[in-house]
Amino acid sequence: MAKKKKDNGALPGNSDDPARAKALDKALGDIVKRFGDGSIMRLGEAESIMQVDAIPTGALSLDMALGIGGVPRGRVTEIYGPESSGKTTLCQHIVAEAQKIGGTCAFIDMEHALDPGYAAQCGVDVDNLLISQPDTGEDALEIAEELVRSGAVDVIVIDSVAALVPRAELEGDMGQATMGVQARLMSQALRKLSGAIKQTNTTMIFTNQLRQKIGVMFGNPETTTGGMALKFYSSVRIDVRRIQSIKAGQEIIGNRTRIRVVKNKVAPPFRTVEFDIMYNEGISKVGDLLDLATEMDIIEKRGSFYSYNDDRLAQGRENTKDVLRDNLDLLEKIEAQIRHEMLGGEVAPPEIVKGEIEEEEVDDEELVEELLEEEELEELEEELEEV
Repeated sequence: MAKKKKDNGALPGNSDDPARAKALDKALGDIVKRFGDGSIMRLGEAESIMQVDAIPTGALSLDMALGIGGVPRGRVTEIYGPESSGKTTLCQHIVAEAQKIGGTCAFIDMEHALDPGYAAQCGVDVDNLLISQPDTGEDALEIAEELVRSGAVDVIVIDSVAALVPRAELEGDMGQATMGVQARLMSQALRKLSGAIKQTNTTMIFTNQLRQKIGVMFGNPETTTGGMALKFYSSVRIDVRRIQSIKAGQEIIGNRTRIRVVKNKVAPPFRTVEFDIMYNEGISKVGDLLDLATEMDIIEKRGSFYSYNDDRLAQGRENTKDVLRDNLDLLEKIEAQIRHEMLGGEVAPPEIVKGEIEEEEVDDEELVEELLEEEELEELEEELEEV
């Protein structure tokens, strides 16, 4: 009886067979000839696929949470959340950062609510920002498609999906049911746009609103508008929430905002960060850097006092922000130190140049009273924590 040939699990044929290699080269050549250069290639040779570029968001903590230093280029990003949570503000900061590095940006304002003055406070170059305020969702998405296929626009913001009114709904009577029209519109548009977005390396950002599912008793009743297509096509989905107000006395001057990366195809998801959004400047870069430096022990916090390199900055977070805002050289040093540690390196604390922080001369009695006050504050905080 003849012995069976041992099966080692290998595929039939030899990958080193010259005939197979020749046939594969011929097939690849025919595909390139028919469909054009770049239609098929080996993944290791495709640098544009292997490398994902990013545009900063204006908040270093969010850039870290996204894993690649910002929102990805050549991909779709969705930013959603409740009303007045900071969605448009975040988009404006992304636009501002793109303009700083020479990018061209477009803002399709379906909500007809863009404030040029506030956009300028967020750092947007409003003179060079392309803006469109179309009437229908079809017009908005066709304009976006033209801009994407031109290859000359780096960032396109559509604000918002909920305001993309289908032409059938706009021309119909008030109260007339138009079930699923917006979802079909988004699904068709994203099928057409996704390939062009990748080929032109355009960053496409959609903002979206929240709605409540009717009759949901268990689980999260919140959902976004526009159907399911945007959830699938988005490489990054960012949830923006306002968690508390920032006050100066009795006046509210800003919001504390929590960001959660709920989907991320280019880095690990589910990271959460918090930063301040101030009404007169947008995202507070100083506050964001202060929080990061405190977490990394670059700035030391004892009680309510903040110190850097053994030199006291101020008492209280808002006062420390004011000190850093007035000392831009010091702020740049702290930012450089944060970025260095983010890359896994070690850096010695830089020396503070004389004159950066004005120090008041105090006598010994004042110094003793100040130290006693600090110790009492620390003891009080410990007692409160025990309670």
